[in-house]
Amino acid sequence: MNPQPATSSRAASLAAASNPDEAIVDLLVVGGGINGTGIARDAAGRGLRVVLCEKDDLAQGTSSRSSGLIHGGLRYLEYGEFGLVRESLRERELLLGIAPHLVRPQTFVLPHVAGMRPAWLLRLGLFVYDHLGGASRLDPSRALRLRDCAEGAPLQPACTRGFRYTDCRTDDARLVLHNALGAAARGATILTGTELLAAQPRAGAWDAVLRGRDGQSRRLRARVLVNAAGPWVGALAQHLPVAQRGRALRLVKGSHIVVPRFWDGEQAYLLQNPDRRVIFVTPYEDCYAMIGTTDVPYVGAPEAVAISAEESAYLCAAVNRHMRCTLSPADVRYAYAGVRALVDDAQADPAAVTRDYLLELSSPPDHAPLLTVLGGKITTFRRLAEQALEKLRSHVPAMGPAWTATAPLPGGDIGDGGLPEARARLAEAAPFLPGTHADGLFARHGTRALAVLGAARRLEDLGQHFGAGFYEAEARHFRAHEWAVTAEDMLWRRSKFGLRLAPAEQERFRDWLAASGVS
Repeated sequence: MNPQPATSSRAASLAAASNPDEAIVDLLVVGGGINGTGIARDAAGRGLRVVLCEKDDLAQGTSSRSSGLIHGGLRYLEYGEFGLVRESLRERELLLGIAPHLVRPQTFVLPHVAGMRPAWLLRLGLFVYDHLGGASRLDPSRALRLRDCAEGAPLQPACTRGFRYTDCRTDDARLVLHNALGAAARGATILTGTELLAAQPRAGAWDAVLRGRDGQSRRLRARVLVNAAGPWVGALAQHLPVAQRGRALRLVKGSHIVVPRFWDGEQAYLLQNPDRRVIFVTPYEDCYAMIGTTDVPYVGAPEAVAISAEESAYLCAAVNRHMRCTLSPADVRYAYAGVRALVDDAQADPAAVTRDYLLELSSPPDHAPLLTVLGGKITTFRRLAEQALEKLRSHVPAMGPAWTATAPLPGGDIGDGGLPEARARLAEAAPFLPGTHADGLFARHGTRALAVLGAARRLEDLGQHFGAGFYEAEARHFRAHEWAVTAEDMLWRRSKFGLRLAPAEQERFRDWLAASGVS
Protein backbone atom coordinates (compact mmCIF):
# COMPACT_ATOMS: atom_id res chain seq x y z
CA MET A 1 0.00 0.00 0.00
CA ASN A 2 1.36 3.44 -0.86
CA PRO A 3 1.47 6.14 1.82
CA GLN A 4 -1.14 8.83 1.68
CA PRO A 5 0.03 11.83 -0.38
CA ALA A 6 0.81 14.81 1.78
CA THR A 7 -1.48 17.36 0.17
CA SER A 8 -4.38 16.44 -2.06
CA SER A 9 -5.68 13.54 -0.01
CA ARG A 10 -4.96 14.80 3.51
CA ALA A 11 -8.52 15.93 4.03
CA ALA A 12 -9.81 12.64 2.61
CA SER A 13 -7.54 10.68 4.95
CA LEU A 14 -8.74 12.62 7.97
CA ALA A 15 -12.35 12.23 6.92
CA ALA A 16 -11.89 8.48 6.48
CA ALA A 17 -10.22 8.17 9.87
CA SER A 18 -13.10 9.99 11.54
CA ASN A 19 -15.99 8.37 9.67
CA PRO A 20 -18.49 7.31 12.34
CA ASP A 21 -19.65 4.45 10.12
CA GLU A 22 -16.22 2.83 10.30
CA ALA A 23 -15.01 0.62 13.15
CA ILE A 24 -13.18 2.28 16.02
CA VAL A 25 -9.41 2.61 15.50
CA ASP A 26 -7.11 0.77 17.86
CA LEU A 27 -4.44 3.43 18.42
CA LEU A 28 -4.36 7.18 18.13
CA VAL A 29 -0.71 8.21 18.35
CA VAL A 30 -0.01 11.88 19.05
CA GLY A 31 3.42 13.02 17.90
CA GLY A 32 5.26 12.61 14.61
CA GLY A 33 8.78 12.22 15.97
CA ILE A 34 10.89 9.09 16.07
CA ASN A 35 8.99 7.45 18.94
CA GLY A 36 5.53 8.22 17.57
CA THR A 37 6.29 7.00 14.06
CA GLY A 38 8.11 3.96 15.42
CA ILE A 39 5.08 2.99 17.52
CA ALA A 40 2.73 3.60 14.58
CA ARG A 41 4.80 1.38 12.29
CA ASP A 42 5.07 -1.44 14.83
CA ALA A 43 1.35 -1.31 15.64
CA ALA A 44 0.25 -1.24 11.99
CA GLY A 45 2.46 -4.23 11.26
CA ARG A 46 0.72 -6.15 14.06
CA GLY A 47 -2.61 -5.69 12.29
CA LEU A 48 -3.92 -2.77 14.34
CA ARG A 49 -5.84 0.19 12.95
CA VAL A 50 -3.62 3.20 13.62
CA VAL A 51 -3.96 6.95 13.20
CA LEU A 52 -0.98 9.21 13.90
CA CYS A 53 -1.49 12.96 14.17
CA GLU A 54 1.27 15.55 14.21
CA LYS A 55 0.47 19.23 14.63
CA ASP A 56 3.33 20.33 12.37
CA ASP A 57 5.65 18.31 10.12
CA LEU A 58 7.16 14.91 10.78
CA ALA A 59 10.37 15.26 12.81
CA GLN A 60 9.89 19.00 13.08
CA GLY A 61 10.90 19.04 16.74
CA THR A 62 13.64 17.17 18.58
CA SER A 63 13.83 14.28 16.13
CA SER A 64 15.43 16.42 13.40
CA ARG A 65 17.77 18.23 15.80
CA SER A 66 19.92 15.44 17.19
CA SER A 67 23.60 14.66 16.66
CA GLY A 68 22.49 12.10 14.08
CA LEU A 69 24.22 9.25 15.90
CA ILE A 70 23.08 5.67 16.25
CA HIS A 71 25.28 4.63 19.12
CA GLY A 72 25.49 2.94 22.48
CA GLY A 73 26.53 6.15 24.20
CA LEU A 74 30.10 5.63 25.33
CA ARG A 75 29.90 8.41 27.91
CA TYR A 76 26.85 6.81 29.59
CA LEU A 77 29.14 4.09 30.95
CA GLU A 78 30.57 6.71 33.33
CA TYR A 79 27.11 7.13 34.85
CA GLY A 80 26.58 3.39 35.30
CA GLU A 81 23.94 3.17 32.54
CA PHE A 82 25.07 -0.31 31.49
CA GLY A 83 21.56 -1.50 30.68
CA LEU A 84 20.86 1.47 28.43
CA VAL A 85 24.22 1.12 26.66
CA ARG A 86 23.70 -2.62 26.15
CA GLU A 87 20.23 -2.10 24.69
CA SER A 88 21.48 0.75 22.50
CA LEU A 89 24.37 -1.30 21.13
CA ARG A 90 22.03 -4.15 20.27
CA GLU A 91 19.66 -1.73 18.56
CA ARG A 92 22.57 -0.21 16.65
CA GLU A 93 23.29 -3.66 15.24
CA LEU A 94 19.65 -4.28 14.32
CA LEU A 95 19.31 -0.89 12.62
CA LEU A 96 22.39 -1.60 10.52
CA GLY A 97 20.47 -4.58 9.20
CA ILE A 98 17.02 -3.09 8.65
CA ALA A 99 18.00 0.43 7.56
CA PRO A 100 21.39 0.13 5.81
CA HIS A 101 20.55 3.07 3.51
CA LEU A 102 20.06 5.37 6.50
CA VAL A 103 22.35 3.94 9.20
CA ARG A 104 26.03 3.78 8.27
CA PRO A 105 29.23 2.97 10.19
CA GLN A 106 31.26 5.95 11.37
CA THR A 107 34.83 5.77 12.69
CA PHE A 108 35.61 7.98 15.68
CA VAL A 109 38.98 9.12 17.02
CA LEU A 110 39.14 9.73 20.76
CA PRO A 111 42.36 11.54 21.73
CA HIS A 112 43.76 11.15 25.21
CA VAL A 113 44.26 14.49 26.96
CA ALA A 114 46.60 14.91 29.90
CA GLY A 115 44.78 15.91 33.07
CA MET A 116 41.44 14.47 31.94
CA ARG A 117 40.30 10.85 31.89
CA PRO A 118 43.38 8.60 32.12
CA ALA A 119 44.28 6.47 29.13
CA TRP A 120 43.69 3.22 31.04
CA LEU A 121 40.12 4.32 31.80
CA LEU A 122 39.44 5.13 28.14
CA ARG A 123 40.85 1.78 27.09
CA LEU A 124 38.72 -0.05 29.68
CA GLY A 125 35.60 1.85 28.66
CA LEU A 126 36.15 0.99 25.00
CA PHE A 127 36.76 -2.66 25.82
CA VAL A 128 33.42 -2.79 27.65
CA TYR A 129 31.81 -0.88 24.80
CA ASP A 130 33.11 -3.40 22.24
CA HIS A 131 31.65 -6.38 24.10
CA LEU A 132 28.62 -5.18 26.05
CA GLY A 133 26.16 -5.46 23.16
CA GLY A 134 27.30 -8.88 21.93
CA ALA A 135 28.58 -9.73 18.47
CA SER A 136 28.89 -6.81 16.08
CA ARG A 137 29.71 -6.33 12.42
CA LEU A 138 31.59 -3.12 13.29
CA ASP A 139 35.35 -2.99 13.76
CA PRO A 140 36.57 -3.19 17.38
CA SER A 141 38.40 -0.31 19.00
CA ARG A 142 42.16 -0.02 19.03
CA ALA A 143 44.89 2.28 20.31
CA LEU A 144 46.46 4.91 18.04
CA ARG A 145 49.82 6.67 17.99
CA LEU A 146 48.43 9.95 16.76
CA ARG A 147 51.78 11.32 15.58
CA ASP A 148 52.15 8.36 13.22
CA CYS A 149 48.69 8.16 11.62
CA ALA A 150 46.60 10.31 9.30
CA GLU A 151 43.82 10.55 11.89
CA GLY A 152 46.18 12.46 14.18
CA ALA A 153 47.16 15.12 11.65
CA PRO A 154 44.22 17.48 12.41
CA LEU A 155 44.90 17.34 16.17
CA GLN A 156 47.09 19.61 18.27
CA PRO A 157 50.71 18.39 18.77
CA ALA A 158 50.00 17.72 22.46
CA CYS A 159 47.64 14.91 21.41
CA THR A 160 50.09 12.04 20.99
CA ARG A 161 47.98 9.01 21.80
CA GLY A 162 44.36 8.08 21.44
CA PHE A 163 41.88 5.43 20.37
CA ARG A 164 39.74 4.58 17.40
CA TYR A 165 36.30 3.00 17.65
CA THR A 166 33.25 2.65 15.41
CA ASP A 167 29.65 3.71 15.91
CA CYS A 168 27.00 4.73 13.38
CA ARG A 169 25.38 7.89 12.10
CA THR A 170 22.09 8.62 10.38
CA ASP A 171 19.91 11.33 8.90
CA ASP A 172 17.57 11.62 11.87
CA ALA A 173 14.69 13.32 10.04
CA ARG A 174 14.69 10.77 7.23
CA LEU A 175 14.79 7.93 9.77
CA VAL A 176 11.53 9.35 11.15
CA LEU A 177 10.12 9.72 7.64
CA HIS A 178 10.91 6.13 6.67
CA ASN A 179 9.19 4.88 9.82
CA ALA A 180 6.11 6.87 8.79
CA LEU A 181 6.35 5.39 5.30
CA GLY A 182 6.52 1.93 6.82
CA ALA A 183 3.50 2.62 9.00
CA ALA A 184 1.47 3.94 6.06
CA ALA A 185 2.47 1.00 3.88
CA ARG A 186 0.84 -1.27 6.49
CA GLY A 187 -2.37 0.72 6.63
CA ALA A 188 -1.74 3.46 9.20
CA THR A 189 -3.18 6.91 8.54
CA ILE A 190 -0.53 9.62 8.92
CA LEU A 191 -1.97 13.09 9.50
CA THR A 192 0.53 15.96 9.50
CA GLY A 193 -0.59 19.51 10.20
CA THR A 194 -3.22 17.98 12.47
CA GLU A 195 -3.51 18.88 16.15
CA LEU A 196 -5.25 16.99 18.93
CA LEU A 197 -7.57 19.59 20.45
CA ALA A 198 -9.23 17.44 23.11
CA ALA A 199 -9.80 13.84 24.13
CA GLN A 200 -12.35 12.43 26.57
CA PRO A 201 -12.85 8.81 27.64
CA ARG A 202 -16.30 7.44 26.88
CA ALA A 203 -17.59 3.87 26.92
CA GLY A 204 -14.10 2.34 27.11
CA ALA A 205 -12.59 4.43 24.30
CA TRP A 206 -11.32 7.91 23.59
CA ASP A 207 -13.42 10.55 21.86
CA ALA A 208 -10.80 12.74 20.22
CA VAL A 209 -11.18 16.03 18.40
CA LEU A 210 -8.60 16.74 15.68
CA ARG A 211 -8.07 19.96 13.75
CA GLY A 212 -6.30 19.96 10.40
CA ARG A 213 -4.53 22.69 8.46
CA ASP A 214 -7.84 23.62 6.85
CA GLY A 215 -9.15 24.67 10.27
CA GLN A 216 -11.82 21.97 10.22
CA SER A 217 -12.39 19.96 13.42
CA ARG A 218 -13.27 16.30 13.16
CA ARG A 219 -13.94 13.55 15.69
CA LEU A 220 -12.31 10.17 16.00
CA ARG A 221 -12.74 7.25 18.42
CA ALA A 222 -9.76 5.19 19.53
CA ARG A 223 -9.33 2.33 21.97
CA VAL A 224 -5.91 3.60 23.13
CA LEU A 225 -4.34 7.06 23.13
CA VAL A 226 -0.54 7.28 22.93
CA ASN A 227 1.09 10.53 24.02
CA ALA A 228 4.41 10.58 22.16
CA ALA A 229 4.63 14.37 21.87
CA GLY A 230 8.24 14.63 23.06
CA PRO A 231 8.89 17.98 24.76
CA TRP A 232 5.17 18.77 24.41
CA VAL A 233 4.16 15.61 26.30
CA GLY A 234 3.52 17.55 29.51
CA ALA A 235 1.49 20.25 27.79
CA LEU A 236 -0.68 17.62 26.14
CA ALA A 237 -1.12 15.70 29.39
CA GLN A 238 -2.55 18.79 31.09
CA HIS A 239 -5.54 18.63 28.74
CA LEU A 240 -6.28 14.94 29.35
CA PRO A 241 -8.53 13.74 32.20
CA VAL A 242 -6.10 11.17 33.61
CA ALA A 243 -4.01 10.72 36.71
CA GLN A 244 -0.78 12.71 37.02
CA ARG A 245 2.38 11.10 35.71
CA GLY A 246 4.51 9.34 38.30
CA ARG A 247 7.75 10.81 36.97
CA ALA A 248 8.50 14.36 35.96
CA LEU A 249 10.08 15.49 32.70
CA ARG A 250 13.24 17.51 32.49
CA LEU A 251 13.76 19.70 29.44
CA VAL A 252 17.37 20.02 28.29
CA LYS A 253 18.52 22.02 25.27
CA GLY A 254 21.11 20.57 22.94
CA SER A 255 22.64 22.79 20.25
CA HIS A 256 24.83 22.09 17.21
CA ILE A 257 26.78 24.15 14.72
CA VAL A 258 27.75 23.30 11.14
CA VAL A 259 30.98 24.70 9.68
CA PRO A 260 33.05 23.99 6.55
CA ARG A 261 35.07 20.79 6.93
CA PHE A 262 38.57 21.52 8.25
CA TRP A 263 40.24 18.10 8.07
CA ASP A 264 40.89 15.39 5.50
CA GLY A 265 39.35 11.96 5.77
CA GLU A 266 35.96 10.59 6.76
CA GLN A 267 36.79 9.97 10.42
CA ALA A 268 34.92 11.80 13.19
CA TYR A 269 36.30 12.96 16.53
CA LEU A 270 35.11 12.68 20.12
CA LEU A 271 36.71 15.45 22.17
CA GLN A 272 36.87 15.78 25.95
CA ASN A 273 36.31 19.08 27.70
CA PRO A 274 37.60 20.33 31.06
CA ASP A 275 33.98 20.34 32.30
CA ARG A 276 33.98 16.55 31.58
CA ARG A 277 31.47 16.93 28.76
CA VAL A 278 32.33 15.46 25.37
CA ILE A 279 31.83 17.03 21.95
CA PHE A 280 31.23 15.17 18.69
CA VAL A 281 32.85 16.50 15.52
CA THR A 282 31.51 14.53 12.56
CA PRO A 283 31.51 14.76 8.76
CA TYR A 284 28.28 16.36 7.58
CA GLU A 285 26.85 16.59 4.06
CA ASP A 286 30.11 15.96 2.16
CA CYS A 287 32.04 19.18 2.74
CA TYR A 288 30.82 20.28 6.17
CA ALA A 289 31.36 19.34 9.80
CA MET A 290 28.72 19.07 12.50
CA ILE A 291 29.84 19.99 16.04
CA GLY A 292 27.74 19.27 19.11
CA THR A 293 26.21 19.08 21.49
CA THR A 294 25.53 21.24 24.51
CA ASP A 295 23.42 20.35 27.54
CA VAL A 296 21.61 23.39 28.94
CA PRO A 297 18.50 23.38 31.18
CA TYR A 298 15.59 24.75 29.20
CA VAL A 299 12.50 26.63 30.28
CA GLY A 300 10.02 27.90 27.72
CA ALA A 301 8.07 26.82 24.69
CA PRO A 302 9.91 23.99 22.88
CA GLU A 303 9.10 25.52 19.51
CA ALA A 304 10.97 28.70 20.49
CA VAL A 305 14.29 26.98 21.21
CA ALA A 306 17.40 28.46 19.58
CA ILE A 307 21.14 28.23 20.00
CA SER A 308 22.68 31.01 22.10
CA ALA A 309 25.84 32.96 21.34
CA GLU A 310 27.42 31.37 24.43
CA GLU A 311 26.73 27.87 23.14
CA SER A 312 28.18 28.65 19.73
CA ALA A 313 31.34 30.08 21.32
CA TYR A 314 31.57 27.07 23.67
CA LEU A 315 31.48 24.59 20.78
CA CYS A 316 34.08 26.51 18.78
CA ALA A 317 36.41 26.74 21.79
CA ALA A 318 36.05 23.01 22.48
CA VAL A 319 37.23 22.18 18.99
CA ASN A 320 40.04 24.76 18.95
CA ARG A 321 41.36 23.32 22.21
CA HIS A 322 42.12 19.98 20.55
CA MET A 323 42.37 20.54 16.80
CA ARG A 324 44.56 22.60 14.48
CA CYS A 325 41.93 25.18 13.66
CA THR A 326 40.73 28.57 14.82
CA LEU A 327 36.98 28.34 14.55
CA SER A 328 34.80 31.23 15.59
CA PRO A 329 31.03 31.81 15.43
CA ALA A 330 31.65 33.70 12.17
CA ASP A 331 32.52 30.34 10.54
CA VAL A 332 29.11 28.84 11.35
CA ARG A 333 27.07 28.16 8.21
CA TYR A 334 24.09 26.65 10.00
CA ALA A 335 23.07 26.10 13.62
CA TYR A 336 20.20 24.30 15.24
CA ALA A 337 18.91 23.53 18.71
CA GLY A 338 16.45 21.00 20.05
CA VAL A 339 14.75 20.28 23.35
CA ARG A 340 15.25 16.84 24.79
CA ALA A 341 12.40 15.65 27.01
CA LEU A 342 14.26 13.50 29.55
CA VAL A 343 13.06 11.53 32.54
CA ASP A 344 14.03 13.57 35.60
CA ASP A 345 16.37 11.43 37.69
CA ALA A 346 17.45 14.33 39.96
CA GLN A 347 20.94 14.61 38.48
CA ALA A 348 22.49 18.03 39.08
CA ASP A 349 24.40 18.00 35.77
CA PRO A 350 22.11 18.10 32.70
CA ALA A 351 24.66 16.00 30.79
CA ALA A 352 24.25 13.23 33.36
CA VAL A 353 20.45 13.01 33.14
CA THR A 354 19.48 9.56 31.90
CA ARG A 355 18.68 9.06 28.21
CA ASP A 356 16.65 5.97 29.05
CA TYR A 357 12.92 5.95 28.46
CA LEU A 358 9.86 5.30 30.56
CA LEU A 359 6.45 4.07 29.38
CA GLU A 360 3.63 5.06 31.74
CA LEU A 361 0.28 3.34 31.25
CA SER A 362 -2.75 4.94 32.86
CA SER A 363 -5.79 2.68 32.80
CA PRO A 364 -8.21 3.26 35.68
CA PRO A 365 -11.33 1.06 35.84
CA ASP A 366 -13.88 1.97 33.17
CA HIS A 367 -11.36 4.36 31.64
CA ALA A 368 -9.78 4.20 28.19
CA PRO A 369 -6.03 3.52 28.45
CA LEU A 370 -3.44 6.24 27.91
CA LEU A 371 0.20 5.41 27.22
CA THR A 372 2.67 8.24 27.84
CA VAL A 373 6.18 8.04 26.38
CA LEU A 374 8.84 9.78 28.47
CA GLY A 375 12.49 10.23 27.52
CA GLY A 376 14.39 8.04 25.12
CA LYS A 377 17.02 8.50 22.44
CA ILE A 378 16.86 8.01 18.70
CA THR A 379 18.92 4.79 18.82
CA THR A 380 16.38 2.93 20.95
CA PHE A 381 13.18 3.97 19.15
CA ARG A 382 12.49 0.50 17.71
CA ARG A 383 12.83 -1.26 21.05
CA LEU A 384 10.78 1.46 22.77
CA ALA A 385 7.98 0.89 20.26
CA GLU A 386 8.16 -2.86 20.73
CA GLN A 387 7.87 -2.53 24.50
CA ALA A 388 5.05 0.00 24.15
CA LEU A 389 2.98 -2.46 22.11
CA GLU A 390 3.65 -5.29 24.54
CA LYS A 391 2.50 -3.03 27.38
CA LEU A 392 -0.77 -2.48 25.51
CA ARG A 393 -1.38 -6.12 24.61
CA SER A 394 -4.04 -6.72 27.25
CA HIS A 395 -5.98 -3.70 25.97
CA VAL A 396 -5.73 -4.67 22.30
CA PRO A 397 -5.47 -8.47 22.46
CA ALA A 398 -5.92 -8.93 18.71
CA MET A 399 -2.46 -7.54 17.96
CA GLY A 400 0.08 -9.80 16.30
CA PRO A 401 3.59 -10.64 17.52
CA ALA A 402 6.68 -8.44 17.47
CA TRP A 403 8.18 -8.19 13.99
CA THR A 404 10.32 -5.07 13.50
CA ALA A 405 13.71 -6.56 14.46
CA THR A 406 14.19 -8.12 11.03
CA ALA A 407 11.84 -6.25 8.64
CA PRO A 408 13.65 -3.58 6.59
CA LEU A 409 12.46 -0.01 6.70
CA PRO A 410 11.20 1.26 3.32
CA GLY A 411 14.19 1.63 1.01
CA GLY A 412 16.31 -0.74 3.09
CA ASP A 413 15.60 -3.93 1.14
CA ILE A 414 18.99 -3.87 -0.55
CA GLY A 415 19.44 -7.64 -0.98
CA ASP A 416 22.44 -9.90 -0.43
CA GLY A 417 24.85 -7.81 -2.45
CA GLY A 418 24.83 -5.02 0.11
CA LEU A 419 25.05 -1.29 -0.48
CA PRO A 420 27.58 -1.37 -3.35
CA GLU A 421 25.38 -3.60 -5.51
CA ALA A 422 22.24 -1.65 -4.61
CA ARG A 423 23.92 1.61 -5.66
CA ALA A 424 25.21 -0.07 -8.82
CA ARG A 425 21.66 -1.11 -9.74
CA LEU A 426 20.55 2.51 -9.45
CA ALA A 427 23.45 3.68 -11.62
CA GLU A 428 22.63 1.01 -14.21
CA ALA A 429 18.94 1.92 -14.28
CA ALA A 430 19.66 5.66 -14.50
CA PRO A 431 22.99 6.08 -16.32
CA PHE A 432 22.17 9.72 -17.04
CA LEU A 433 22.54 10.67 -13.36
CA PRO A 434 25.84 12.26 -12.28
CA GLY A 435 27.56 10.07 -9.72
CA THR A 436 27.22 12.49 -6.83
CA HIS A 437 23.52 12.97 -7.60
CA ALA A 438 22.93 9.21 -7.67
CA ASP A 439 24.77 8.79 -4.36
CA GLY A 440 22.72 11.53 -2.70
CA LEU A 441 19.48 10.16 -4.07
CA PHE A 442 20.29 6.69 -2.75
CA ALA A 443 21.35 8.06 0.64
CA ARG A 444 17.96 9.76 1.01
CA HIS A 445 15.68 7.10 -0.48
CA GLY A 446 17.54 3.78 -0.66
CA THR A 447 15.89 1.39 -3.08
CA ARG A 448 12.96 3.81 -3.39
CA ALA A 449 15.19 6.11 -5.46
CA LEU A 450 13.89 4.66 -8.74
CA ALA A 451 10.38 5.70 -7.74
CA VAL A 452 11.65 9.27 -7.37
CA LEU A 453 13.01 9.19 -10.92
CA GLY A 454 9.79 7.74 -12.35
CA ALA A 455 9.90 7.48 -16.14
CA ALA A 456 12.88 9.83 -16.54
CA ARG A 457 15.39 8.67 -19.16
CA ARG A 458 17.55 11.79 -19.29
CA LEU A 459 18.46 14.54 -16.87
CA GLU A 460 16.07 17.01 -18.51
CA ASP A 461 13.17 14.71 -17.68
CA LEU A 462 13.66 15.51 -13.97
CA GLY A 463 12.35 19.02 -14.53
CA GLN A 464 13.73 22.26 -13.17
CA HIS A 465 17.13 22.10 -11.48
CA PHE A 466 17.19 24.30 -8.39
CA GLY A 467 20.89 23.65 -7.72
CA ALA A 468 23.15 21.17 -5.91
CA GLY A 469 21.45 18.18 -7.56
CA PHE A 470 17.96 19.14 -6.37
CA TYR A 471 15.47 18.64 -9.18
CA GLU A 472 11.77 19.24 -9.54
CA ALA A 473 11.09 15.49 -9.72
CA GLU A 474 12.36 14.96 -6.18
CA ALA A 475 10.48 17.98 -4.86
CA ARG A 476 7.28 16.57 -6.38
CA HIS A 477 8.05 13.21 -4.76
CA PHE A 478 8.53 14.87 -1.36
CA ARG A 479 5.14 16.49 -1.73
CA ALA A 480 3.20 13.56 -3.18
CA HIS A 481 4.63 10.68 -1.14
CA GLU A 482 6.45 12.06 1.91
CA TRP A 483 3.94 14.51 3.45
CA ALA A 484 6.09 17.57 2.69
CA VAL A 485 4.22 20.86 2.38
CA THR A 486 6.54 23.83 2.97
CA ALA A 487 9.94 24.76 1.62
CA GLU A 488 11.42 24.04 5.06
CA ASP A 489 9.92 20.55 5.01
CA MET A 490 11.79 19.83 1.79
CA LEU A 491 15.02 21.80 2.24
CA TRP A 492 15.81 20.81 5.84
CA ARG A 493 13.93 17.64 6.83
CA ARG A 494 13.38 15.62 3.64
CA SER A 495 16.86 16.72 2.61
CA LYS A 496 19.64 19.11 3.61
CA PHE A 497 19.53 21.05 0.36
CA GLY A 498 18.96 24.16 2.46
CA LEU A 499 22.63 23.99 3.40
CA ARG A 500 23.82 23.56 -0.18
CA LEU A 501 21.61 25.94 -2.14
CA ALA A 502 22.67 29.57 -2.46
CA PRO A 503 20.12 32.16 -1.29
CA ALA A 504 19.13 32.94 -4.90
CA GLU A 505 18.62 29.22 -5.60
CA GLN A 506 16.48 28.83 -2.50
CA GLU A 507 14.40 31.79 -3.58
CA ARG A 508 13.91 30.25 -7.02
CA PHE A 509 12.75 27.04 -5.38
CA ARG A 510 10.30 28.92 -3.15
CA ASP A 511 8.93 30.71 -6.19
CA TRP A 512 8.40 27.37 -7.94
CA LEU A 513 6.71 25.94 -4.86
CA ALA A 514 4.38 28.91 -4.55
CA ALA A 515 3.51 28.72 -8.24
CA SER A 516 2.73 25.02 -7.88
CA GLY A 517 0.05 25.79 -5.30
CA VAL A 518 1.86 25.12 -2.02
CA SER A 519 3.10 27.84 0.33
